[in-house]
Amino acid sequence: MLVYGDQELCEDPRRRIARLRRRLTDRVPAAPGPERHGALVTLFIEAAELAQGLADREFHASGMDDRTPMQDAAMAVVMELAAGVAASWRMADPPDADPCGALDKLSSLRLPDSVNMRRAEGYSFYCLYPEAYLEAAAQLPTRFARSPVVIGLRSIGTGLAAMAAVALKAPTPVTLRPVGHPFRRELRVSEKLRATLLADPEAAYVVVDEGPGLSGSSFGAVADWLEAQGVAAERIAFLPGHGGALGPQASDRHRRRWAEAVRPVAGFDDLFRSAERPFPSLERWFVDHLGLPVIPLEDLSGGEWRRLYGGSNGLPANPQQERRKFLLRTARGAWLLKFAGLGEAGEQALGRARALHTAGFTAEPSALRHGFLAERWLENARPLTKVTPDAVERLAGYLAFRAERFPAPSGSGAPLAELLTMARTNIGEALGDGAAAMLDCWTADRLAELEAGIRRVVTDNRLHRWEWLRLPDGRLMKTDALDHAAAHDLIGCQDIAWDVAGGIVEFDLSDAQAEVLCRMVEAVVPLDRRLLAFCIPCYIAFQIGYWTFAAGSDPSAARERRRYEEQWRRIRTPAANAG
Repeated sequence: MLVYGDQELCEDPRRRIARLRRRLTDRVPAAPGPERHGALVTLFIEAAELAQGLADREFHASGMDDRTPMQDAAMAVVMELAAGVAASWRMADPPDADPCGALDKLSSLRLPDSVNMRRAEGYSFYCLYPEAYLEAAAQLPTRFARSPVVIGLRSIGTGLAAMAAVALKAPTPVTLRPVGHPFRRELRVSEKLRATLLADPEAAYVVVDEGPGLSGSSFGAVADWLEAQGVAAERIAFLPGHGGALGPQASDRHRRRWAEAVRPVAGFDDLFRSAERPFPSLERWFVDHLGLPVIPLEDLSGGEWRRLYGGSNGLPANPQQERRKFLLRTARGAWLLKFAGLGEAGEQALGRARALHTAGFTAEPSALRHGFLAERWLENARPLTKVTPDAVERLAGYLAFRAERFPAPSGSGAPLAELLTMARTNIGEALGDGAAAMLDCWTADRLAELEAGIRRVVTDNRLHRWEWLRLPDGRLMKTDALDHAAAHDLIGCQDIAWDVAGGIVEFDLSDAQAEVLCRMVEAVVPLDRRLLAFCIPCYIAFQIGYWTFAAGSDPSAARERRRYEEQWRRIRTPAANAG
């Protein structure tokens, strides 16, 4: 099944440097606390993305990892900002750091016109905080603090390694890009970098990344290489993103090493739900806007939100893919605290939340604090069950508003050819190649014609009926409306036709109702009916893949997959509507 995908940003490094310098002087609040800390972490993440992009560019040019003046200068910026984040986290005095001076040195070098920077999934979706690596590194045995060599695995390991190095008072980390088959990664290291890594025969090695995933082969590739150079296994530690075992695709050798290795982890609850640290706990991040909590936070993550709607109520969930969320009750009412993403991802979500609320489509947002967005909890609301004319009208107005207000750059979502490949793969695996044959009418020429007319917007991408809440006064409000176009999947930002297709499928509209929806949207923004005919089967195929992966974490997923399979069997051949 094809569901997941990574997104990249291409940017002129000089533009990124200028933005970092501007934010350092204009956007960091003076008072200590979550707001200032979040601003520092945003700067840190943006600098680490730049360092990753520059390192990967040189890697692809030479075919191997090396230590270069440009990479050293970029990592110097990251280290300066990591030291600032560490001091803020500890509520200590700011360090004697000079990130602007480090930026000046980097900008004085001959930089490329553009670099590709990968979005770090952990920061954007999975509630991974760089502070966790400060705390995890502090838990390492003392032998790893004597002469540590910190190795970060690109992408996200670029910045995480810097946090570990600050905690260990270690030199600037080396970053590596494991390559090859996802389950059999390997390293390509220059002789100069090899000599640098092995210069101290007594060194201990700390390997830093977000995983492990299905195989843990990126961590394993570094340890394999070090052991091949004569480094004893007991001198290698790992700083991963979770404390679990390697995934099912791991080799026996890697699995044995992982089980025996030193690999401390600091989780989200350890960081932000404990009163033992100087930094305030999560429920106190919004005191200035919402007041003090009157009862303890209620965790609504992992599908637990369904309890507030009368038990599960038949509502499906994919707990492993849900963002962390909590219910905060203060004297000002009930508020949903939801992880919206660290850095720019969270700031963009806040902007959309404000626009959608002003237009009357979503709940009131309050504030963004260090990746968490607070918005009013809609008490006594119930998920939409029956599709009525007002629901179709509301859906049309909502989609037209998004199409008008949230334009997206070209290249910010999967091209149509990738959507078609996804649909063929998912339907073929779920229902057989014969069922996928109905997609054969979408030739490369027809897709190219459709692609030329696409107007990409920040689509909702999650129009499931239970995401619409009926309030006691009869109004319909959209929930979970901010960030699915930037989810960890291959869809991304699409033409509004994708959301119209999603609405038709999720509301199970009749032909007449679908026509009403289309005409209402067309009255405000252009809607290509041929593109819509293409999007409907692709949308269903994506949902089949999504709920297939979800089946391992919640029994409701199997029922959802069957529902979409039945919809696939009912749809008409797209050629009939494609013109």
